[in-house]
Amino acid sequence: MKNQDVKFTKDTYVLAFAICYKLNSPESFKICTTLREEALLKGEILSRRASCFAVALALNQNEMAKAVSIFSQIMNPESIACINLNIIIHIQSNMLENLIKTLKNAAEGNLSKFVKRHVFSEEVLAKVREKVKDVPALVAKFDEIYGTLHITGQVTTDSLDAVLCHTPRDRKSHTLLLNKRMVSRRTFQPLSQSLLAE
Repeated sequence: MKNQDVKFTKDTYVLAFAICYKLNSPESFKICTTLREEALLKGEILSRRASCFAVALALNQNEMAKAVSIFSQIMNPESIACINLNIIIHIQSNMLENLIKTLKNAAEGNLSKFVKRHVFSEEVLAKVREKVKDVPALVAKFDEIYGTLHITGQVTTDSLDAVLCHTPRDRKSHTLLLNKRMVSRRTFQPLSQSLLAE
């Protein structure tokens, strides 16, 4: 597409970054980084989903600085994928105190039932447990937070990969397309087939 001067759309970047994430190789990381840098040089704003795939790929390739840099540029990191990626960044950066504090704030937030709560992947929480297992004080805190997260329904069985690759449902209603006008607005007579064809 690039060789044919086809302009990338928001969805094209998401697809390209998702493919690079699934390939998970140094070469795909290089392609993803190049595409991202070119898009930013052109002044294009990348979607949160595209950035999440780029962060996940950087984390998989142990490019911590790049992952943190990309994550810091996400405008609204409140999606399930962003929250779980943030936890992975904390794990790989050995920021265990901040990690426990983040989880505690999510678990004990005095939110109304109408406010969307943070949801964590079971896989990510297992990585947290593995990381804090050598620090007894943090293990006790984590176990308490983990129990609270389960009670409040903030833990999903979906893997991080499933959360990233989840296809969001379309917000536009397709009923308008299905309910084509069959009657004339002026005469209230059925429209002829020739008019419907136009």
